[in-house]
Amino acid sequence: MTKEKKEDNSLGVFERYLTLWVGICIVIGVLIGRLLPAFPNTLSQWEYAQVSIPVAVLIWFMIYPMMVQIDFSSIMNAGKRPKGLTITLVTNWIIKPFTMYFFAWLFIEVIFSNFIPDLLSQQYIAGAILLGAAPCTAMVFVWSYLTDSDPGYTLVQVAINDLVLIFAYAPIVMFLLGLSELTVPWDTILLSVLLYIVIPLIAGYLSRKYLLKNKGVEWFENVFLQKLSNFTIIGLLLTLIILFSFQGDVIINNPFHILLIAIPLTIQTFFIFTIAYGWARVWKVDHSVAAPAGMIGASNFFELAVATAISIFGLSSGAALATVVGVLVEVPVMLGLVAIANRTKHWFPTGEKANI
Repeated sequence: MTKEKKEDNSLGVFERYLTLWVGICIVIGVLIGRLLPAFPNTLSQWEYAQVSIPVAVLIWFMIYPMMVQIDFSSIMNAGKRPKGLTITLVTNWIIKPFTMYFFAWLFIEVIFSNFIPDLLSQQYIAGAILLGAAPCTAMVFVWSYLTDSDPGYTLVQVAINDLVLIFAYAPIVMFLLGLSELTVPWDTILLSVLLYIVIPLIAGYLSRKYLLKNKGVEWFENVFLQKLSNFTIIGLLLTLIILFSFQGDVIINNPFHILLIAIPLTIQTFFIFTIAYGWARVWKVDHSVAAPAGMIGASNFFELAVATAISIFGLSSGAALATVVGVLVEVPVMLGLVAIANRTKHWFPTGEKANI
């Protein structure tokens, strides 16, 4: 789907004010969490391995419109375009965990030392490390969709990062935290991959095959995809309401520390995106590959980070709070990066001029 198509319908107007809708949904979520605690308490019962099933269903709404657009022949050709994969792998696994540690240490341990007790600051840094070592699995499909990126290549980027995560997450976290051993919540990883990649991918493939066969390419592209595009935004906004209803008490009870933690996390997000996106520009990578290459590293696999923080430090720990702040910061900041990526699309070559 092209940007021009999106701007021809009401979704273009809706997207134009997306930041406003996001802000409203965040406020609604917090108010629900405070005034109607039965709502998040009930939803929290539908959770397995730290993964919220209601949130997973809404994420399907966000991911499916992208999955159904994937031409599986393009996946087979991804290996012939290694530059995008190289950028995201090097950024996510050689650069990102260590810059996250640096920014967290600089702000929490040094700049904000007068405001945060030593023991708590160490736990905040630990939570940041858990976030920094886990690149995004689910939401990156949403950011990729909003930047009109290549859905097939994005899928390959995410899948390869997930494979690396299985082997590299524990050693990196152990090294940066100074741990001799680490119990990785494998059930969280496996369930997230199943829910956020395997199920929507199969659904997208089967429905795409059926619709193209029975309705034709023209109806599929000009009717079905146009109507489906609204699901991504609606799913995003409903997800925000649920996520922030879960964290209503946390936000109200810890506003100052949340602000302090959010500063290095936000700087880290922009920093990593700048590295990957700038690198892609230097290498003249197509924008449809460059945007998700930057988005994967900029956003985080927060379910894994939260689960690990709770298993190591406890539910009420500073580390767990820091990972929750990662959830609070991610969506507004990533929408800002989506806007930057869309406004700088002309920086990148397209088609035959691209070198991906």
